[in-house]
Amino acid sequence: MRTIPLGKSGLAVPCVAVGCMRINRLSDTEAERFIKTAIGAGANFFDHADIYGRGECETIFSRAIRMTPRVREGMMLQSKCGIVPGRMFDFSREHILEAVDGSLERLNTDYLDVLLLHRPDALVEPDEVAEAFDRLKSAGKVRYFGVSNQNPAQIQLLQASLNQPIAANQLQLSITHAGLVAEGLHVNMLDDTGINRNGSSLDYCRLNGITVQPWSPFQYGFFEGVFIGSPKFPKLNVVLDELAAKYGVTPTTIAMAWLLRHPARMQPVTGTMNAERLLDCVKAADIRLEREEWYALLMAAGYTLP
Repeated sequence: MRTIPLGKSGLAVPCVAVGCMRINRLSDTEAERFIKTAIGAGANFFDHADIYGRGECETIFSRAIRMTPRVREGMMLQSKCGIVPGRMFDFSREHILEAVDGSLERLNTDYLDVLLLHRPDALVEPDEVAEAFDRLKSAGKVRYFGVSNQNPAQIQLLQASLNQPIAANQLQLSITHAGLVAEGLHVNMLDDTGINRNGSSLDYCRLNGITVQPWSPFQYGFFEGVFIGSPKFPKLNVVLDELAAKYGVTPTTIAMAWLLRHPARMQPVTGTMNAERLLDCVKAADIRLEREEWYALLMAAGYTLP
C-alpha cells in the first residue's frame, strides 16, 4: 500500500483509511476476517469514533482482533470525540479526556495514534482543548491530533492555542459531493457553484500541511445512498464503467482513484464492511487517472466548467 505523510506529524500512513462505523453489523468472526483482510492488503489505518454504535464498534473491533500489544504494533488507530448524540457538541477539557479514556478502554490499547475532534463545538474554548491535548500527549495516550468537518477559521482559532500541529481534517468529499473542489473552479462566477461555502478548506489544508481525509467517498447527499450503480447518476456510471474497463478494475476502484488523483494527497476513509469491496478500494492506490479522465468524472456527476 502506498503511504503518504499525515500532515506535519512525521507519521507515514496508508493512502486509504479503513472506516469502522458499521463494524457492529458484523459478527466477531466476520469482523476478524475483515480486519485481517485490510491489514493483509496494507490498509492498517483504522478510523473510529466514540459514537459509532455508541461505543460498540470500538469494542467489537478490539475483541474481534484479540487486541494485544503485539497486534497493536501492526496497526494505526484513529478515533474521534466531541459529539453527544442528539444533545450537543462538547469540546470541554473534561469531555475530551473522558472520551479518550473510554475509547482506549474499548479498544484495549494504551494509546491512539490520532485523535480528531468530531464536528465543531460552538462553545469551544481553545485553551481548554489545548490543555486536554497537552495532558493526553504527555501521558502517551494520543500521539497526534486533528479535526473533522472544520473550516479554516475554526482550525486557525484552535491552532492559535495548541502546542501540537493539526495533522488532519476529515471532510465529506466524493465525486457527487465535490463542492470543496467545484467552488474553486467557479471563482469570480455569479452561479451557485461559485459560492464559497467552505472557506476554501481544501486550499487551506494544502497550504498548511493538513491531510484531508474524505469521508463517505461513495455517497451522494448526506448518507442518501451510494452513487455507484444508482439510476440517479446515469452519466457518471457510464464513465465509471468505461474507465473501470480500461484499467481492468471495478467502478469502486475508479471512484476512489478520483480522490487519490487530487494533488492534495488525501487519505479517503472507506465505509464498506465488505472485504472484497475494501480490496477494490485499496487497488486505487496503484492507479493514476489522466487529467481528462478526472475532469470527465467530475462533469459526469453534474458539475460544470465555467
